[in-house]
Amino acid sequence: MARTLNAPLAGAERSRALPTVRIGPDATDRRWPAVVAVAFTLAQLVLVRPTMGLGWDESVYVSQVSGHAPAAFFSAPRARGVSLLVAPIASWSSSTSLLRICLALLSGLGLYLALRAWRGLFPARVLGAAGALFSTLWVTLFYGPQAMPNYWVAIGALAGVGCFLRARADHRDRAALWGLGASAALMAWMRPTDAVWISLPLFAVLACSRGWRRPALPLACAAGLASGAAEWIVEAHLGFGGLGARLADASGIQGGLGWNIAVLDQLRSLSGRSLCRPCTGSVPAAWMVAWWFVLPLLAAAGLAVAVRAGRTTRTLLPLACATTAGIPYLFMIGYAAPRFLLPFYALLAVPAAYALTHLVTASVRKRRPVAATLVTLGLAGHLAVQYAVLDQAVDRTVAGHRDWARTAAELRRLGVRPPCLITGHRATPIAFYAGCRSAQTHGHNANTTTEDIARTAERQPVAALTTPKEQPPRFARDWEQHRGGRLRLYVAPAPGEAARN
Repeated sequence: MARTLNAPLAGAERSRALPTVRIGPDATDRRWPAVVAVAFTLAQLVLVRPTMGLGWDESVYVSQVSGHAPAAFFSAPRARGVSLLVAPIASWSSSTSLLRICLALLSGLGLYLALRAWRGLFPARVLGAAGALFSTLWVTLFYGPQAMPNYWVAIGALAGVGCFLRARADHRDRAALWGLGASAALMAWMRPTDAVWISLPLFAVLACSRGWRRPALPLACAAGLASGAAEWIVEAHLGFGGLGARLADASGIQGGLGWNIAVLDQLRSLSGRSLCRPCTGSVPAAWMVAWWFVLPLLAAAGLAVAVRAGRTTRTLLPLACATTAGIPYLFMIGYAAPRFLLPFYALLAVPAAYALTHLVTASVRKRRPVAATLVTLGLAGHLAVQYAVLDQAVDRTVAGHRDWARTAAELRRLGVRPPCLITGHRATPIAFYAGCRSAQTHGHNANTTTEDIARTAERQPVAALTTPKEQPPRFARDWEQHRGGRLRLYVAPAPGEAARN
């Protein structure tokens, strides 16, 4: 027999009879989310090469737990969640391929669990379509197997909103409460500030609907956020002079958070750029960015359908959380990176998928083939665009990482071997590749002084890196100059040689 879930709705919906959602075999079928998750995992392994080296931010996160290189400077905006995620592999293996494969498997499992969190709220075919929409975006495929926080914030947001709706509809659903707490903790472990922005509509719903009378729901959400952010807050007091000081430092590193309209910056980054700072140049061709406008329109159409079907809250809430997730990265930051909006895309995928499935299934029988054909053609075009951009992004990234690896190999050939120190241009990732410690005397990652670097050069190998157009730092002007890829390498005299001189 089919079960039912009577989900209370907010506002005007409380004053009238609530629609009953039937949960038959289709809604409890796990196959759609499972198929999407497996396909997503395989696509990562095939399209985003496991041999792709670690990026700049990845090298920072991985170095915190890796025995391959000393820990890189950990700046104020970062959180320890990614380092914990990769620790089971990175703590004993330096294989990037193994790490990528494990992250691809974990990201597929995370997508499956996040979609399952919505069971009973929408039919399984809608959840499968939502997973397919989100997982086929080039930015999702690109960052799924990477040691970066944004995909996991998106998974936590998607799962958390689903668990919140289920727990609010049925206070006896203990699994939903635990899922809400775990999802909030996951977001906060990865990026505490993002977790707060995403959770604002959840607390607003509780306040407006007197949800505080059932303390389990707000407690689960608050406890999850607190447990995830606790380490970040403690670290703020121990290493940054307090929470306010860390937030101020984080804002400064991000260019000073305030009223900065970054919509065009995000559009410019959709050509496959991993970071757009400064974000100059023209907006990519229309075929590259059309999906960026279509996805919110589909989500709005899904809301309109949901209002007529009596599913307003379960469609409006992910839209509201998507909005608050996007606000800081669309209107408060002076640069862009496609990964910043992954939670935004994940939350929009549910109402957008609802609109697409409704278009096909609710059409007059004679028109269903036409509707299905149009949707199929649209999705085929979507896949083609996403693959084209993904392929460019992977090629560009692989080439950049190979340059870093070649520079690191050249430094080792010149005698810069562990224990060693590297400073200057691109020092953070290149130092990780070389197994050295990185240090900077200025900029966002400043963690040492020129005097400390000079003293270090007296006892271990040190190198300073510059671009061909830059002058070497004052302490390195007498060091031997070499060429390594696109960089100039200034290598300090060997400690024994310096003592003889």
